[in-house]
Amino acid sequence: MKKEQTLVVIKPDGIQRTLIGEIIKRFERTGLKLVGIKMLIPDSDHIKKHYTIDPDWIEKVGQKSIDSLAEKGEELKTDDPIEAGNKILDVLVKYMSSGPVVAMVWQGVNSVGVVRKIVGSTEPLSSDIGTIRGDFVLDSYKIADTDGRAVRNLIHASGSVDEAEKEIALWFNQNEIVNYRLIQEQIIYDVNLDGILE
Repeated sequence: MKKEQTLVVIKPDGIQRTLIGEIIKRFERTGLKLVGIKMLIPDSDHIKKHYTIDPDWIEKVGQKSIDSLAEKGEELKTDDPIEAGNKILDVLVKYMSSGPVVAMVWQGVNSVGVVRKIVGSTEPLSSDIGTIRGDFVLDSYKIADTDGRAVRNLIHASGSVDEAEKEIALWFNQNEIVNYRLIQEQIIYDVNLDGILE
């Protein structure tokens, strides 16, 4: 459990808003350890692979979008979840390949859940104050849909341990993940804290 890993990608809007250091600081303050980091401009094929690691993702996200619009009483452009999902994928590919991103692997106990809590909900408008998205983003699904673009929410964070493993393998080679020890781990994980006093 102490070596659980998760993928975080600072998206192009996070880079352009010069929030890299602020975002990294938020994760470091919790006690998570950065074990992999790189900057790149992903191509469209890479982004398509990222979002379709779960083979049912297109249909799921399409159905979620249709259900959300229907619940709000808004006009449906399609009732086909595959068509809706592919439209969402297209705008995400355009967004994520529009400029540089910073991909990172964070490690620590409950890293997937801790990172998602720090990041906030996918839609910035409904993210709590104190989360990265709640503190730094004004965007919403409604504005993004009106503009025909992806919601600008600064960060991607893996949704589960299984998803994190697959995403890390897509973004990083094994030799790009560094195994090292931080002194603070002795405080965070030492059962008796018997290494403090001399």
